[in-house]
Amino acid sequence: MNIQIFGMRKSFDTKKAERWFKERRIKYQYIDLASKGLSAGEYRSVKAAVGYEALVNKDCRAYKELYMAYITPQAAEEKLLEYPDLFNAPIVRNGKQATVGFHPEVWQTWE
Repeated sequence: MNIQIFGMRKSFDTKKAERWFKERRIKYQYIDLASKGLSAGEYRSVKAAVGYEALVNKDCRAYKELYMAYITPQAAEEKLLEYPDLFNAPIVRNGKQATVGFHPEVWQTWE
């Protein structure tokens, strides 16, 4: 398994996801979304697994400030890569499989 957790330090679900993997002694790589974000390739892979709607945090301040609800889908995806605060966290990835949020029932099937 090659687990990657893309998360935000202030996100409780990110902390819960890290704790879940630590308790089971499963090695993972943590990537801070706020500072690093997702690369275009990683974004396409995660989007293929979970879909665009699951990735976007429509409740965050940046979503409203950038008028994400009113721009074209292509422009919205560009803004998403430019402003990593727009992502829901955590994004947990294992190769081509991915989840958004805290989903231990899915992660157990990856073992």
